[in-house]
Amino acid sequence: MLSLLFVYLFGGASLGWAQQPKDFTPEWSKGVVWYQVFPDRFYNGDPSNDPKVTDQSGAYPFDDSSAFQIHPWTSDWYQLQPYEQKNGKDIYYNLQRRRYGGDLQGVIKKLDYLKNLGVNAIYMNPIFWAPSSHKYDALTYHHVDPTFGPDPEGDKKLMEKENPLDPATWVWTSADKLALKLIEEVHKRKMYIIFDGVFNHMGVNSFAFRDVEKNQQASAYRDWFMVDSWRDPAKGTPFKYKGWFGVKTLPELKEDSTGIVAGPKEYIFNATKRWMNPMGKGAAHGIDGWRLDVAYDVGHPFWKEWRKWVRSINPQAYMTAELVFSIEQTRPYLSGDEFDATMNYNFAFITHDFFVQEKTASTVTQFDTRLKELREAFGEGVAHNMQNLMDSHDATRLGSAVANPDGLKFGDWGKYFNWSQKSNNKNYNARKPTAAQLQKQKLIAAFQLLYLGAPMIYYGDEVGMWGSNDPDCRKPMVWQEMKYQPETHNPDQSKHDPDQVAFNKDLYAWYKKFIGLRNQYKSIKLGNYTTLETNDAQKLYAFSRKLGNEEVIVIINRGDKPASFTHAALQKGGFKDVFTKSASKQVTVNPMNLAVLSNK
Repeated sequence: MLSLLFVYLFGGASLGWAQQPKDFTPEWSKGVVWYQVFPDRFYNGDPSNDPKVTDQSGAYPFDDSSAFQIHPWTSDWYQLQPYEQKNGKDIYYNLQRRRYGGDLQGVIKKLDYLKNLGVNAIYMNPIFWAPSSHKYDALTYHHVDPTFGPDPEGDKKLMEKENPLDPATWVWTSADKLALKLIEEVHKRKMYIIFDGVFNHMGVNSFAFRDVEKNQQASAYRDWFMVDSWRDPAKGTPFKYKGWFGVKTLPELKEDSTGIVAGPKEYIFNATKRWMNPMGKGAAHGIDGWRLDVAYDVGHPFWKEWRKWVRSINPQAYMTAELVFSIEQTRPYLSGDEFDATMNYNFAFITHDFFVQEKTASTVTQFDTRLKELREAFGEGVAHNMQNLMDSHDATRLGSAVANPDGLKFGDWGKYFNWSQKSNNKNYNARKPTAAQLQKQKLIAAFQLLYLGAPMIYYGDEVGMWGSNDPDCRKPMVWQEMKYQPETHNPDQSKHDPDQVAFNKDLYAWYKKFIGLRNQYKSIKLGNYTTLETNDAQKLYAFSRKLGNEEVIVIINRGDKPASFTHAALQKGGFKDVFTKSASKQVTVNPMNLAVLSNK
């Protein structure tokens, strides 16, 4: 979510894998290729369920009465549409009101696209009922948003009959059942899927908070939230409570020394089981794990108990935390009794410093040293499970990062977060990346897909989408079969030369090619990692991925001139270019490019 407002301070001692506890991570998630889906912006598979303006009641900017329609999928991002112009507000007000109609049927329809790309696992941003487009303001944890399913109004009526405190009364709505179909279809394709768990706070319109607001101390949920004072007209005391980061629409769940208190804890545990073992059919029919939002804002005692609960349902369940912490601050979360991995922003920071920056770029030696420290910090099992991302729904897109070199450092998270938002920084380049910048993205993507860990692609990066930080990183997916209007509008509605928006076939083929290598060579997916050369002068970096007798050598030229590489392994012979199959004892790599060799 917006948890990433924390300032990142990289540091901490490196520990060798031999000193780490035994592997506590799942096997299936080691080295997989992740793909992150933001549901409202992925694909509209069922226009009949499109949300109405009333469905966003309670979500910023708290306008459920102005003119509204499902936003045209292929329209110019910054251009205010006629219905938006009627409210007289600016683009950033209206971007938060936009709904594009993406839904679960849309994800199901595009599963073959993901399978063909080579993706192994899907991370779904929140799909539980909530009024915002991002859905971190949950009304419930046990129901999918009705507008993601085939019968929104029917689902709402079904839910009215429930007692949220009694799981025996929980119904399975049509949207819930469609989520189970999605899980089934994912598993049919021998892929995996995890859901986003937002267990720090709920939405202000959630069943629990609405009851507290209405009934105050008489509410059955009175102990669920952090209430500072109850409403008392006689004393003139207002109802006050804590919202996450001061945001009153996100009331925080109450915690004590044991973690989240009994009431919401029991509810979370029941909701967790519902999605992991739906209808009691067994773990094979449920999700394969969880991504946990703002994990640092929930006490360690809760996570320790929750992990035991999750693993009792599915011993191979995967749990990854959203953290933007230093190694030392992260260590307690990755010690074997809480999480298996994190969304690896530290990887993104290190990679950004080396590839994206120009004048302020890391040297090859610095890059390798920092990677090694991070790679060896938490043990081998964790290293193979870390979600190595370059961007997300909470960060500027990779296509725009490469178009903004020598600005602030990505690792200086708090300042960078604001600097990379076009709404805060008029000088941020939110235009389409140039050919040279796209070549840099290619090199980054190839490294990401050849490195040790589990690379995660943010939807649309593989087809050339660009955009500054939230909300501009959440544009609707660019599909090959759709014709898009060029981007000509600036946020202030002035115009610039057209930026053509289209499915980038060349970039897609590049991603698919390197994902294919990862799926083809077990040494890339699961092998060890050895640095072969760090040449600061030539900006040449070479490393080996080895598993058993299979070895893949990667040579990256970050410089602006051709660079040559040779090594004892090449001199012995047997290594060939994985694409051309040509053998050589010396390899010349073009500027901003790479070579990949294999002995198999």
